[in-house]
Amino acid sequence: NMAAPSAPRPPRPRKEPQPLVIPRSAAEEQRLRLERLMRNPEKTVPIPEKLNEWAPRPPPEFVRDVMGSSAGAGSGEFHVYRHLRRREYQRQDFMDAMAEKQRLDEEFQKKLERNKMIAEEQTAKRRRKRQKLKEKKLQAKKNKLEQKKQEK
Repeated sequence: NMAAPSAPRPPRPRKEPQPLVIPRSAAEEQRLRLERLMRNPEKTVPIPEKLNEWAPRPPPEFVRDVMGSSAGAGSGEFHVYRHLRRREYQRQDFMDAMAEKQRLDEEFQKKLERNKMIAEEQTAKRRRKRQKLKEKKLQAKKNKLEQKKQEK
């Protein structure tokens, strides 16, 4: 069952071989990437989407094979138990890690707020100082004009 002889396919256009360049720094690597993108501006650029974080499988709603309380478990029971135990420990570790991450995020947000407040206070303090100096200058100017008027 040979394929029917069709028209010979035209040869694919050959790409000119690119010289191998090993980037010495991050900036150079970025430059090389940009050059490669700009070689063919019509081509769409693949933008990777943010990978969602790994999460453990939720615990089962209904556990089918509950281990019996009678003696003499089968040879496979231990492995079933081991897998269940491993999964549960993994789930608990994940929950602990998430709680820790949330705590750190909240701390970071509080720190940002604190820094913002301190910066605002400093700005307000400096603004008041500038205003005072401005008023002093204006007052000095007025006093000088008053003296000149009185001298005349």
